[in-house]
Order: sequence, then C-alpha cells, then structure tokens
Amino acid sequence: MIRMDRRVPVHQEGHHNHERWLLTYADMITLLTAFFLMLYSMSVMNKNKFQEVAASVRSEFGGSQAKGKNSGGGTGKILDDPAFMKYENALADLRKYVEQNRLGKSVSVSSDQRGVVITLLSDGTLFKSGQAVLMKKSMPLLQHVAKVLSPLPNDILVEGHTDNKPIHTAEFPSNWNLSTSRAVSVLRFFTDKSDLQRNRFSAAGYADTRPLVPNNSPQNRARNRRVDIVILKTRMQQQADLLRQAEINRVVVNNTGTSTTNN
Repeated sequence: MIRMDRRVPVHQEGHHNHERWLLTYADMITLLTAFFLMLYSMSVMNKNKFQEVAASVRSEFGGSQAKGKNSGGGTGKILDDPAFMKYENALADLRKYVEQNRLGKSVSVSSDQRGVVITLLSDGTLFKSGQAVLMKKSMPLLQHVAKVLSPLPNDILVEGHTDNKPIHTAEFPSNWNLSTSRAVSVLRFFTDKSDLQRNRFSAAGYADTRPLVPNNSPQNRARNRRVDIVILKTRMQQQADLLRQAEINRVVVNNTGTSTTNN
C-alpha cells in the first residue's frame, strides 16, 4: 500500500509538467500575435491620425455632423459647404502625399486647446542642419499644407522649435535665433508663394523650451527640431468650446447630485 501511494504522485507530477509545457507554448503564441498586431497598428498610425483630425474638426468647420447640431440653435458653421469640401480634399491630398513620399515620421497632425497643429520635423524635410533656408524638396510639402490652410478663415501661428544642444554661429548666436528664423522662413513661404492673406499669420521661436519629448537621445532631439503650424481657433470656436465645457460641467454636477440623493 505504501508503494502504490508513492507511485501515484510520480504519475500525476509527470502529467502536470506536460500541461505546463502546453501553457508556456500557448503564452508564446499569444505574445507573438500581440507583437505582430502592434507592428501593424504602428504601420497605419499616421493614416489614422489624419482621419481622426479630419473628423474632430468637422463639427467646428462644417459638414453633415455640424448641420445637425446647428439646426437646433448651435453656434453656426465656420465654413460653407464648398469651402468645407475644399478643406477636406486638401487634407486628404496632404495625407496621400505624406504616404507616397514616406514622410510619416516627419509629418503629423494633432490638436490641442489652441486648435489643429500640423507638425513638420526640420531635419531632412525642411532645413539642413543649423540652417534656416528652406530646401527645395520641402516646397511640394508646404504647398500641400497651404492648400489645407487656404479655405479656412482661422489665423495661423508658425512656431519654430529646436533641441537643447546650443548653437553659436555668426548667423545664429543661439537657438532662439535659429528657431525664430526657421518659423519666419515657413511663414514667408505661405505669404509669398501662395494666395494666403498675410494678416492671418504670425511667427514665434521657442528654442528648446517646449520639447515634445525629453532631449535624452539623438532620436528624441530630432523629434524636437520641428516647425509647428497651428490653425488657431476662431472666436466662434472658442465660444463653442466654452459652451460645451459648461454643458459638461452641468451634466457632471447633476449626475453627482442624483447619485448623492440616491445614496
């Protein structure tokens, strides 16, 4: 009886080890699947960003979604239908140009409290290292951006940014000079090479004071060397934001009051 009791655990232990191996194999397959899904999502990230920005500004500039809101006494459309279609087509053309020329790592579109931000990395896209003269190959990209800006009534702020490595040249004594000169170069392209109104534009240089990422690697420093083209919200859009925020606050207060009463 004692020997039989000793043999049974040996058989169970071997069976248990076999199941462990299967679980480890399954975990490995799951991790590989997740890894390849992540790679795929990264490959389509830039396309999705452009689509998200186009959708996020639809209710502000016009389009079918805005019509429904404004028919109930909203703040009114920023663009009429022809201008809105021109804007959407220009944004789609910009996305297509970026994809065809593999500029996904150099061009991005985002939004913040100020408005829509088109970010162009400087290195190899706009300028040579330590210079503020636009390269010829940057002209088609900037022309596509100008077509996006053309149908909009918004003011445009062009911002120059650098990394934290100091520059000391006869032309640029500091990164403040370099970032400002680069912003002005892009601004002058829009005002001199397109039909955009000059009074819509302003320029600013921020040197390394507003980095996107920490300046702790060559890759991060390259991301911080950029020019941001900010489509500033109009007064109507700012008022709409305030109304939306007020409505959100009202809903939160009402829900909090209801939950407190029920408790």
